[in-house]
Amino acid sequence: MGRVVLVTGVARDLGARLASTLCDDPAIDKVVGIDVFPPQHDLGRVKFVRADIRTPVVGKVLAVEDIDTVVHMNVAAPERGLAGRGAAKELNVIGTMQLLAACQAAPAVDKLVLQSSTAVYGSSPRDPAMFTESMAARGGVRSGFPKDAVEVEGYVRGLGRRRPDIVLSILRVGDVLSPYISSPFGQYFSLPVLPSVLGYDPRLQFVHEEDVLNVLRRATTTDRPGVFNVTGPEVVTLSQAARRLAKPLLRLPSVGFTSAATRLVRAMGARYTVELTRLLTYGRVVDTTALGDDFGYEMRHTTGRTLDEFVELASPGALSALGVHHG
Repeated sequence: MGRVVLVTGVARDLGARLASTLCDDPAIDKVVGIDVFPPQHDLGRVKFVRADIRTPVVGKVLAVEDIDTVVHMNVAAPERGLAGRGAAKELNVIGTMQLLAACQAAPAVDKLVLQSSTAVYGSSPRDPAMFTESMAARGGVRSGFPKDAVEVEGYVRGLGRRRPDIVLSILRVGDVLSPYISSPFGQYFSLPVLPSVLGYDPRLQFVHEEDVLNVLRRATTTDRPGVFNVTGPEVVTLSQAARRLAKPLLRLPSVGFTSAATRLVRAMGARYTVELTRLLTYGRVVDTTALGDDFGYEMRHTTGRTLDEFVELASPGALSALGVHHG
């Protein structure tokens, strides 16, 4: 008998793609996708259940479908058309708490894969040259999506203490960059002019969606317990990225940068997320040694290659899919 997998967050791009991909894996018998919003993509043979993981109904789904593996991909920053900040926080934190309570009470569940984020490390002038999985944010994370991600990881570790029989994989995914996946940097790099912080040239890393999906699939079909950073090796600075994109940087003072950048980006038809300000100031770099040595996956795309592919594949149609409209 193959595994029966529940994937949360299938209304989002990566959640939908993972669920569809898992259906083709011979190690998996059935994939159930759940989200409070209808899927934006064709899920193929995935069984979709429109339900809110913040309610006890998620426990009924686990029982009725006889789920043994849960892939939690509904921890994310707000996306246009899906949820505002308030609703996203409830889905991230309250939804995770309800989901984990249901997993704890479901004897058939023996594996949980969490798509977390490198946002748990924050971004500050006190950061080390490179974060490993054992490190915490130097400047703290006090609000927004990074705080949600830290809380969610804490709840997952709590489940591990209460149910040590469940295999837990926590995947801290970096900034996904693709013309076909909605993401903060995808929208930012699609602007005709890139607002940046005067006096700073942050170091950045990006991850290709193919690598993210490969890692998630391996964690779902094999036992890979632990915490792992998942991002493209190597680093680019913001100025190097701008040159590859052939786009000008608009240097703005650090004082009032968020307000000025928000107004400017909105005027260009896109949405600016507050978390970008710290990344555009201090950047963030993480170590992926454990992903290769312990998890057993070698990243196929470096940060530079991911950025170059974004430049090559970006088109007016792709930019419209990201919610960026010019003219």
